[in-house]
Amino acid sequence: MPAPDRSARLLAGLLAGAGVAHFLAPRPFDAIVPRVLPGSPRTWTYLSGAAELVVAAAVAQPRTRRAGGALAAVLFTAVLPANFRMAVDWRSRPAPLRAVAYARLPLQVPLVLWGLRVARGGPLP
Repeated sequence: MPAPDRSARLLAGLLAGAGVAHFLAPRPFDAIVPRVLPGSPRTWTYLSGAAELVVAAAVAQPRTRRAGGALAAVLFTAVLPANFRMAVDWRSRPAPLRAVAYARLPLQVPLVLWGLRVARGGPLP
C-alpha cells in the first residue's frame, strides 16, 4: 500500500473512531461544547460526531479523498474552541488530566496538517 493511501486510511480510522465515540459516550463531548453555541450540547456532540463519520468516509474513498482531507483540516480547526474550553475547564483537575487537556491544543496543528497533506495526496508529514 503506497504511503499516501496508508496515511489516508489511518486518518479515516482516527476520524471514524472519534465519530463513533461521540455516539457511544457523548457526555465527555457534551461537557466541552462551547457555551456560546445555541441549542443543546448533545445536539452539537451528535452533529460533530456525524461530521467526523462523513469526513472519515470521504477520506477513505480514493474518489473523494482530496475533498475529505480538506474537510478534515476544516473539522480539526473547527473543534479547537472545544479543546480550548476543555483546557480552561480542566485547569483545576489533577496534573495528568490537565496534561491531556493542554496537549489537545497543540495536537490540532499536526492534525490540520495531516488533513491538508491527504488533500494534496502526499504522505503523512
